[in-house]
Amino acid sequence: MVKTEILGTDATALTRAADLLRAGSLVAMPTETVYGLAGDAGSDAAVAAIYAAKGRPSFNPLIAHVADMEMAQRLADFPPEALALARAFWPGPLTLVLPLCAGAAVAPRVTAGLPTLAIRMPAHPAARALLREFGGPLAAPSANPSGRISPTEPAHVIDGLGGRIAAVIDGGPCDVGVESTILSVAPDGALRLLRPGGIGAEKILEHTGLTLPAPEAQAEKIEAPGQMLSHYAPRGQVRLNVTDPRPDEVLLAFGPSDSRYSLSQTGDLAEAAANLFRRLHEMDRDGIERIAVAPVPETGIGRAINDRLRRAAAPRD
Repeated sequence: MVKTEILGTDATALTRAADLLRAGSLVAMPTETVYGLAGDAGSDAAVAAIYAAKGRPSFNPLIAHVADMEMAQRLADFPPEALALARAFWPGPLTLVLPLCAGAAVAPRVTAGLPTLAIRMPAHPAARALLREFGGPLAAPSANPSGRISPTEPAHVIDGLGGRIAAVIDGGPCDVGVESTILSVAPDGALRLLRPGGIGAEKILEHTGLTLPAPEAQAEKIEAPGQMLSHYAPRGQVRLNVTDPRPDEVLLAFGPSDSRYSLSQTGDLAEAAANLFRRLHEMDRDGIERIAVAPVPETGIGRAINDRLRRAAAPRD
């Protein structure tokens, strides 16, 4: 066990965080999506420590977070379609899975042995400042035990990983609340949606003219984070698309409701996304054993919400 420091977002605190990372320690950092568990992406020992702290399967690759395009293009090859996506949505909640550059300074464990790298440029100012201060890419999956609810507040990180990591940067609640959209871009420019997230197909078409194929069925081989069938799971059992909860269930509502737990009383999908993991953490804290989730529209960011809910409700090992 280690004493987990709580750091601010001022320059002195971020210098401390960067020093810890250079020493091979792990630091949870805020992003606009969820809190990430950051480690030096070039250090095999630091990346191994991420997998160990989370209890994460070694076949599940990590996302490399970068400060700017110069850093990104030292790590991965960008076809024209990938450059268009990066120009439109970086910094922001979009991860691109791209061919790994020959000789890229990334530990093999980051890619889980694949010839591709998942890479993104976060929008949160503290994350950007930390990346600049550190001066290199940071591998950063969600800062929670593997398979459990993602953290959107510093307290969620401490609840799951306190005593196992060096520090948490307190950047307040995350704005988006669900993880980034993950797109694979092949050398010929072909796109595949590997994980729905904060940027939907409609926005991608509007801003780039690129048409996004429908989400693929459950992959036999994991190519990117968030593809495992059971993921984001609370302690209680989850039942989806419920309009009439059973007597032993507690409703996670969407739209007007008397339930104590609501994603959005007004039926606002952006608010629901920001609240999703927060409400599941609250239900965990309150010991809710059976969760009935109201229907959520399968449009816009609702697709990402439903993706996370389906994985939360999936059978567990």
